[in-house]
Amino acid sequence: MTHEPIIDIAADAEDMAMRAALWLATRIVVASEPFALNLAGGSTPKRVYELLASAAFKPYIDWNKVHLFWGDERFVPIDHKDSNYRMVHEAMIAHVPIPPDHIHRVPVEAGTPEKAAALYEEDLQRFYGTRYGGAKSLDPARPLFDVTLLGLGTDGHTASLFPGTKALDERESWTIAVIGVKDEARVSLTYPAIEASAAILFLVAGEEKRAALAGVLAKDLALPAARLKTDAPVLWFVDRAAVSETDAAAQANASEAKASSEI
Repeated sequence: MTHEPIIDIAADAEDMAMRAALWLATRIVVASEPFALNLAGGSTPKRVYELLASAAFKPYIDWNKVHLFWGDERFVPIDHKDSNYRMVHEAMIAHVPIPPDHIHRVPVEAGTPEKAAALYEEDLQRFYGTRYGGAKSLDPARPLFDVTLLGLGTDGHTASLFPGTKALDERESWTIAVIGVKDEARVSLTYPAIEASAAILFLVAGEEKRAALAGVLAKDLALPAARLKTDAPVLWFVDRAAVSETDAAAQANASEAKASSEI
């Protein structure tokens, strides 16, 4: 059955990032290996990555058991200012002792976005098969990711699954090239790959996200983030600017208690 969303409302974006980092660090510490962490791009998760790599967290996280993946990537060189890989590298990877072969980035050096998507899917399938004794198809009982981090666009998109695109209907492939929606092409995980997570964690901050967040929580299926179909718990770490005052007052105590119980 589908879990009701668990909403943790923080005072501001910095408080939200700290709470999310604490939740993630705890999951990593208690998990057996490997621990597959599927990352989101953007400025909001960047602060979470910086915290995980900070002196306060680093001693407690065994980075040897962590494998990093990306929910989506712009089809740009890895040193490009808009690269999600570059952002994560600068914020976290460069500062922690994670084995290089545990970093599963999208191979943007492939000739086309379609080729990059195909190669990335092969990498995901190899990891999944190694983890589950040669399994080749996704099984809800055997998650691909231990935790998937997601952001939320003002148009309700998540990863690079945008409103009105064919990517929303893809249920077979694990990855897809997304072309013509933004200035640059992108490679994105599809719903089946995202849904194959033991837990999904949305990070949403800022008043400009308020309408999209309200729509997704109201299950407006015109918004891609509302179309996830998963039995995994879905947690929303948000700041007060992203929720209405009425919703914040009504949900704060119960939602924060629920989120805490998931740690």
